[in-house]
Amino acid sequence: MYTVHGMALSGNCYKLKLALEQLGLPYRWQELDVRDGSTRTPNFLAKNPNGKVPVLELPDGSFLSESNAILSYLADGSELWPRERRQSAEVMQWLFFEQYSHEPYIATVRFWLRFTDRAEALAEEIAKRRVQGYRALDVMEQRLRDHDYLAADRYTIADIALYAYTHVAEEGGFSLADYPAVRAWLTRVAAMPGHVPLG
Repeated sequence: MYTVHGMALSGNCYKLKLALEQLGLPYRWQELDVRDGSTRTPNFLAKNPNGKVPVLELPDGSFLSESNAILSYLADGSELWPRERRQSAEVMQWLFFEQYSHEPYIATVRFWLRFTDRAEALAEEIAKRRVQGYRALDVMEQRLRDHDYLAADRYTIADIALYAYTHVAEEGGFSLADYPAVRAWLTRVAAMPGHVPLG
């Protein structure tokens, strides 16, 4: 059985929970709070020297870190990971987009506003990151106007990865009012079999 070392309210950790549930894979959840130093202990750093969640503990006792790498591992051989070369590259394209163009802005602003008391001190940086976050949403809107899902013309881990923080973007002050295609996609993802809420 897998063990997920993660924080339930983290979108990066939620990705794994959603994938595991939708794949029907048994797992245990080990809750950690990144704010209390739990990920900086020698015990946790032995699992992931980078000191971040999520970490997936495999049945053989080894560990994987980085949420999208873990998603790829879990999805390999399933319907969530296309076998055709071009389609699998499309999934990877969106996974990289999520980590470099989406998560640093939408997820980070959400974290600052919801989980810290630094919003006022970070107001200027939050405003800058919102600009970039909206650019990411623009890219998604453009894609989803003509496609039900982000990659391979079907539901994949690309959708899981981007759903995780997009569906709570408003917690970071991002309005989705001008993104009808994104909103429709969020509804489709939430209706997938095995869907579970964040938290």
